[in-house]
Amino acid sequence: MTSDATPVLEADGLTKRYGRSTVVNAASFTVRPGAVTGFFGPNGAGKTTALKLLAGLSRPTAGTALVNGMPVRRAGLDARTIGVYIEPCGAHPGRSARAHLLALTRIAGLPRRRVTEVLNEVGLEDAAGRRVGGYSLGMRQRLGLAAALLGDPPLLVLDEPVNGLDPAGMRWLRNLLRDRVSRGGAVLLSSHVLSEADKTVDDVIVIDHGRIRFQGPNPGALEELFFDVVEGAER
Repeated sequence: MTSDATPVLEADGLTKRYGRSTVVNAASFTVRPGAVTGFFGPNGAGKTTALKLLAGLSRPTAGTALVNGMPVRRAGLDARTIGVYIEPCGAHPGRSARAHLLALTRIAGLPRRRVTEVLNEVGLEDAAGRRVGGYSLGMRQRLGLAAALLGDPPLLVLDEPVNGLDPAGMRWLRNLLRDRVSRGGAVLLSSHVLSEADKTVDDVIVIDHGRIRFQGPNPGALEELFFDVVEGAER
């Protein structure tokens, strides 16, 4: 990455094994404040596992995940520090979106007013009383994002947040993320929709077969870069 700013999120030799299978292999990279960092790779490349390690949702076999320079396992992370959305959204299908978010605020010790604020922010205010089981995929995506935003954290870790969003939803999400990083926040997101990600990300990380194959600024031709890196790694 090209900034001298202290990384807000860092992988240092992160490794995750399940039995004899190494899913993430000595991954090292950084995420800087004031930028959207895209995390890309083919299916099965290790993206979601790496994101879970960085968010403290899974323990590494080796290596360290750092938030603001502190190991995740000792950082005491909460919703005010990091917002995480890794599918599914986690809401019981029989609950309303409002009830789901209210439960999360109680667990996190956040003010109830944040529920109304984030529902408005993600465009679910009119559907807040409906059961989540009746939501479309795009609406469930918005609910997952609302949960990630509850603590108004400076760091977001998002796994495939554009899945199920229509073109208007993609533009809305792009504007939301760009607004957050313009105010000094940081976003790490994975996506298979490279054409949309090309409009959103500042920095690029490509992972394949559990290894980091590329780190650098977005060249503005993301799809070409992606295939050059992945196909080059296979040769």
